[in-house]
Amino acid sequence: MSFALVDYKTALDNSLLYYEAQRSGSLPTNQRVQWRGDSGLQDGKDARIDLMGGYYDAGDNVKFGFPMAFTITMLSWGVVDFYERFNRTAQLSNALEAIKWGTDYLIKAHPKSDVLYGEVGDGNSDHACWQRPEDMTTPRTTFKIDDEHPGADLAGETAAALAAASIAFNATDPTYASKLRDHAVKLFEFAYNHPGHYQDSIPVVAKFYSSTEYMDEVLWAATWLFRATHKWNLIDFLDNALARGETGGKRSVFSWDDKYLGPQVIVAKLILDGTLADYNGTLNGYKDQAEEFICSCIQKGSNNIRRTPGGLLWWAPWDNLQFVTSATFVLTVYSDYLAAAKASINCSGGVIQPSDLIAFAQTQVDYILGVNPKNLSYMVGFGTKFPSQVHHRGASIVSIKKDPAPITCKGGFDWFNKNEPNPNVVSGAIVGGPDDNDAYNDSRSNYQQAEPAIANTAPLVGVLARLV
Repeated sequence: MSFALVDYKTALDNSLLYYEAQRSGSLPTNQRVQWRGDSGLQDGKDARIDLMGGYYDAGDNVKFGFPMAFTITMLSWGVVDFYERFNRTAQLSNALEAIKWGTDYLIKAHPKSDVLYGEVGDGNSDHACWQRPEDMTTPRTTFKIDDEHPGADLAGETAAALAAASIAFNATDPTYASKLRDHAVKLFEFAYNHPGHYQDSIPVVAKFYSSTEYMDEVLWAATWLFRATHKWNLIDFLDNALARGETGGKRSVFSWDDKYLGPQVIVAKLILDGTLADYNGTLNGYKDQAEEFICSCIQKGSNNIRRTPGGLLWWAPWDNLQFVTSATFVLTVYSDYLAAAKASINCSGGVIQPSDLIAFAQTQVDYILGVNPKNLSYMVGFGTKFPSQVHHRGASIVSIKKDPAPITCKGGFDWFNKNEPNPNVVSGAIVGGPDDNDAYNDSRSNYQQAEPAIANTAPLVGVLARLV
């Protein structure tokens, strides 16, 4: 497969289709992924609140609010920056629907200013079973943060998601956009006034999505709220954080857990486009830090990100592609920020032009889509060769539409242990990906490489829209 043969348009359609496969709740009449059915219809019942909807996290049946909110932020960022490209490719409505399925849930999860539900279901009991979401028999316990049980990271990330989404909806649904902004403002205030890690309030999440720091999410929320509201006190907050050395410094990764690069990149954009001209360069530290990361990705920095022999950026053996898609998104948007400002980056290894960034980003996308030593697409359902034994409960068990007989907790492992392709293709899912030598073991039990997560695909959606 050559670069010219990579069909970004089909990949974009698939990437948005993936979110329909991950839907929880009562499915709409225009649902395209037909092997799924309604599920989680009693979510929130234990707390006497409606928490139907939202997304299952990966190959499991838990709704983790922290990575879900990051997913919505990244989907929204893609739409905000590449709105017209989504429109031209007739994917804008699908992208907005993917965002809204998440934001509708996040709004429900925020019933009061200082209350936010951060999880539905329990990872331990869920992972002990292998069932279609339609058959779940595991507890659907709800977990929350509140005034006495804080979580600035969870509240901050959710504020960022709703603020970013409000911009995405401004043109098509200003009333909904206003509602999203209102929730975002209250959640930012909640995060700002209640520092602390959310896993201290929701200990059951610690094994799965523990948060390392919380200041990155608060900064992330502030930058998105500024883009959504243009309230200058938020820039003062960011300026003060830089003066106190709280902006993260040079980062080596951008992910659902480490968001520092996000505020750095957005502030850099606001510097490049002249929005922050009145600050007389006091915020340049954000831009410098963002560009150090970019230089390292493009192999022109002082401490470059490792690459596999086939050219893929490499961070970790567990779900490496989550880091690749997020970094690739940053390179893509920054290319456009630089081009609009007629600017370049002075890396220690040489000057980088906007065209260099988009060209490098394209190499990463093409690798993911099959231009790699194995000629294997790591986007499920794309191309002629892709992972067939994806670690995904719903995809690995016969559809409830074909066989409505309930699958028991332990009975599902009969499907898990089958050494054959999944009966359902979870199109658009980005799996964990190859190892550091470009090798991939297509086995359902290989959760490090074969499990997809909603946060893996979200950054790639925007990149694909830019490349179409």
